[in-house]
Amino acid sequence: MWRKRRREILPEERTVKDEEKAYAKTMKRAVNLLAAKPRAVEELRVRLLEKAWTNEEIVAKVIGKMLEYGYLDDEQFAKNAALSAIRQRPQGRHKLRQTMSRKPLDREVKEMAIEHAFEQMPESELIDAVIEKRLRLKGVPQTPEEKKKFYDHLLRKGFSYNLIREKMIEVRANDLIAEP
Repeated sequence: MWRKRRREILPEERTVKDEEKAYAKTMKRAVNLLAAKPRAVEELRVRLLEKAWTNEEIVAKVIGKMLEYGYLDDEQFAKNAALSAIRQRPQGRHKLRQTMSRKPLDREVKEMAIEHAFEQMPESELIDAVIEKRLRLKGVPQTPEEKKKFYDHLLRKGFSYNLIREKMIEVRANDLIAEP
């Protein structure tokens, strides 16, 4: 996907002629950005400061209003982002932590969101879905190489080695995977 490279606007390039007009314009831009997709407070701040016709004070006022209206909530944004990530692509704790690390949020908020997501959808259910799909697509691993690829696939999905081992023993107990 092609994206326009954003250029940072220097303080001397910012020109606010009419503060009320700039505030209204910035507020409208904030609403439009939030209507397109949910955003973290810091992400919205950066996007609003992309325009030369606004400044830090106006953006701070707009963000204050958005927080007051309840349109911005970093905790809820983090919870929704984490849950959405594991619903779209079942993944383990390690992979989700890596995905969430890209979000402009506090570490505690990210960790709380990850815990919340795995309370809603336990990791053992997610790995079962990944194993089932892999068996459906690739079939039952017959050789040691295929078995290693299966383990590696689950590790890349972010599941812990102990959980993978436990689930593979269950699968083997159901006679789905032959012993090498």
